[in-house]
Parts: sequence; C-alpha cells; structure tokens
Amino acid sequence: MLSGLDLEYWLVNHPTIRNFSWTPGKTLGSSPHFLFFTILSYLFSTFILPHRTISSSISPQFIKTISAFHNIFLLLLSFIMALGCLLSTFYHAPHLHWIICFPPHTKPTGPLFFWAYIFYLSKILEFADTLLIILSNSIQRLTFLHVYHHSTVVIMCYIWLQTSQTLFPAVLFTNASVHVLMYAYYLSCALGVRPRWKKVVTNVQILQFYSSFVVLGVMLYYHFTGSGCSGVWGWTFNVAFYASLLLLFVDFHKKSYGASSNKNKLPVKPSKPFFCSNHTHY
Repeated sequence: MLSGLDLEYWLVNHPTIRNFSWTPGKTLGSSPHFLFFTILSYLFSTFILPHRTISSSISPQFIKTISAFHNIFLLLLSFIMALGCLLSTFYHAPHLHWIICFPPHTKPTGPLFFWAYIFYLSKILEFADTLLIILSNSIQRLTFLHVYHHSTVVIMCYIWLQTSQTLFPAVLFTNASVHVLMYAYYLSCALGVRPRWKKVVTNVQILQFYSSFVVLGVMLYYHFTGSGCSGVWGWTFNVAFYASLLLLFVDFHKKSYGASSNKNKLPVKPSKPFFCSNHTHY
C-alpha cells in the first residue's frame, strides 16, 4: 500500500509533475493547429468514414474485450486525475482564496497544470468512446449531445492551459470524480451487467453543472472586488459551453426518465449486450 508520502511524491512532487510547464508551440498538443486538426479528424471519422464496412469485419467479442479494457483504463485514469488534482491543490494552494481565483498572470506550470494537461489529453483519448459505438453498430447512441460534447470539451481544456484559467481545479476534480462513477457504469455494461443506477449517473452529471455556476459566481465576486483573476476571458467560452450542455442534459433527462417517456416509445431492437443504450456523458 502506498503511504501518504508516496502518494505525495508520485502525484505531486515527482520531477516530471513538479517541473511541468505548458509552453505553446513546444508542449505536445499545445498549438492551435493541433487542436483544430484533432477535432476535425474526430468529426471526419465520425460522419464520413464507411463505418459499417469496418465494423462488419470485427467480431463482437473483440469489441466487447476492447470496450472493457478501455473503460477500466479511463476509470483508473479518472480516479488518478481526481486524486492528483486534489493533492496538488492541498499541497500547493497558498490559501483558500487562491483555489477560487488565481492571481493575474499566473504561469501554467507545476502540478496542477500537469493534471490539467493530462485531463486535456484524456479528452482526446475519450474519442475512442465514439469509435466503439460505431464499431458496435449502435449508431442510435451517437446523439448530437455525445458528438457535441466530445468535440467541444477538448477546446475547454485547451483554454484552461492556454490562459491559466481560474477555477479549473474545481472543474477537473468534480468532472474526473463523476467519470469514475460513469466509467464504472460503462464497464458493467461491457461485462454484460446492466446497472440499475443509470439515472444516478445522469443526475450527478447535471448536478456538476449547477455547482459550476455557483462557484463561478463566487469567482466573479473575487474578480470584480479584488485585483482580478487569471484567465477570466476563457470563462466566457466555458459559461456558454456549460449552459448548452446543461440544456442538452436536462432535455436528455426528460426524454429518458420522464413519466411519459416509456409509454410513448416504440419498440426498438435491443442494443448489444456490452453497451448500455441511450446514455451519454460529460
């Protein structure tokens, strides 16, 4: 078992983490061109490539195995990111005010920005969620919310790093924690077990948006009553992004769990046993 000191070293004070620096044009994935072509490639592969031809040559058992490993990896990675962010905040935050409002001109260096960078790369890795849906011939699960979220959240994470954006540690910690629950749900599906707590996952996802707006209000108070907070302009994108996702998730919740949703649904062909149908995530 790792002790507290071991965790502090491996998740906070390891030289790679402690000395991390986001340098535009030098750090992998830090250029606008990388961001643009990454998102473009995702959208192209989602809508243009002949998926049915590809999926027909792959056995369902192979997709099931890959899906299980994919979900295990992202579950563990989400847990490590949440813990790394929490410990980095605990050991490096000079005071509580700093967690809510980075001072102006904060440089994107050190443990917290290392975990923001890993989080950014993890969102690119999550593109594989879409690929697995396509390969399983479960195209009905490829909703606008799913594709919109995957293609846009990468921009949010890029802005975090590019602007040293205030409040990202709170968003990173809560989102990574929610993803532990979410990927546990997906893993159960991949193993052939259909959990009964699908609604809980969606409710927790919606709750994180409401909490984000509350904390944002506190940050704006500090920003306008003090010397300002780092990366506030980036929050203009985030606010619009969170608001759009909140509306889409509430609509998804209403359609999936509304009192009349089951009565009005027509019979549909059952989805693959290793995928839980009609679920999305943030």
